[in-house]
Amino acid sequence: MPREQAVKARRERNQALVEAMVLAAIADGSVSEREMKTLLGRILERPEFEGTRPDEVAALVDQAVTSLTQASGLEQVLESLRARLPDHKNRMLAFGLAAAVAFADRRASRAELGLLKKFQKALGISEDEVAQLIEVVEKGDSLAEALGEPLERLYAEVMVLVSAADGRLKEAEARAMVESLASDPAFTGVNAQSAQDYVSEAAKALATEGLPQRLTVLAHGLSTHSQRLKAYRLAARVAKAGGPSRPEVKMLELLQATFGLADDEAQRIREEA
Repeated sequence: MPREQAVKARRERNQALVEAMVLAAIADGSVSEREMKTLLGRILERPEFEGTRPDEVAALVDQAVTSLTQASGLEQVLESLRARLPDHKNRMLAFGLAAAVAFADRRASRAELGLLKKFQKALGISEDEVAQLIEVVEKGDSLAEALGEPLERLYAEVMVLVSAADGRLKEAEARAMVESLASDPAFTGVNAQSAQDYVSEAAKALATEGLPQRLTVLAHGLSTHSQRLKAYRLAARVAKAGGPSRPEVKMLELLQATFGLADDEAQRIREEA
């Protein structure tokens, strides 16, 4: 039952995100080729849609058009979005995706700007958050950095970076990741499905955005010294489990530099691992 509920919640969230983009696309009465291309591109870049086949994406768009057509008005649509996007991060994501489509033609129309304003009010997005999201959209960057990531997700990512450094995941490394996700206090309250999602999302982000971008996101997301020490400790544990190869040692060095850890701190953690 919990798994069925998680699948249902994921499906409803994704449908709501697509509806937000489609609504932005049709706000001025026409859908340009660039808007549709942006809509599909944003779907493909987001980990929320990982594993969604092209035909399923097309079905999501068709369903969104049908749902919006049948709605009695914008307020009903916004109320439905609020219900299916209960947490603030997903509401920010919906606004960011809608803004990406609205600005796909380089300049949003008056109707599109008006819609974004209504989105902002309905979803409880602050002016500062709007400014940050619009800045990212106008630069064509990924929304990941503007949205932030759960600490657990970032901790899982440092383990994935080390395990993927030499191009293969050793059995001992996989076991070390699973043990950390299952027993480390940093992941208290994270269920098995969420843990698996974190690892999958981290791997996809690395593949689509590249290492430099992901290191930047980690540096911004893990902002305190204790968080960075924790992340480095998890990475060192995975590296040691498989017998650290040269690429994995190099990755630990990159993480140390990214987090600004002193040599004696990093050495102590590697010895303790």
